[in-house]
Amino acid sequence: MLDNITFVPLKSQDIEELTAIMKRAFDEDTRIHLGRETGGPPGYDDGSFLRKWGMNSNATSFKIYKDGNLIGGTILWINSNKENFLGTIFLDSSVENKGIGAIVWEKIEEMFPDTIAWNTKTPIFSRRNHHFYINKCGFHCVKIENPKNMEEGQFILRKEMK
Repeated sequence: MLDNITFVPLKSQDIEELTAIMKRAFDEDTRIHLGRETGGPPGYDDGSFLRKWGMNSNATSFKIYKDGNLIGGTILWINSNKENFLGTIFLDSSVENKGIGAIVWEKIEEMFPDTIAWNTKTPIFSRRNHHFYINKCGFHCVKIENPKNMEEGQFILRKEMK
């Protein structure tokens, strides 16, 4: 199953198609956890998020394919000190909850074997993300920012690599 997942570097001409997937993914999370039809980080629904962060010269960004079909994307910050940062990973809502995210994460770890630690943040309201990062990917919560604010609060997560 790992061989069915492929990563292709993100290019500016991919932003429109990938933004539609990003919108579905974030909207589904917002619907499940906050009971609203839409929601996500600024620019998630108009391409400006991917233009700003995915096309950033310091980012390593990929489109993610399964069996040749575009299913999502990721933005990584690969640092010289080997303390890397997962900016975002998103999969189309049609492929969520099928174990694909864990496989995608495993492939990311394989691509960057010299990583000392991975760091990321995720919204405090997103229990699915907490489950994914902590129980499926092996991250640990090291801090909670704004714990009383469901909209702005974040779990700060870290995974020490062996």
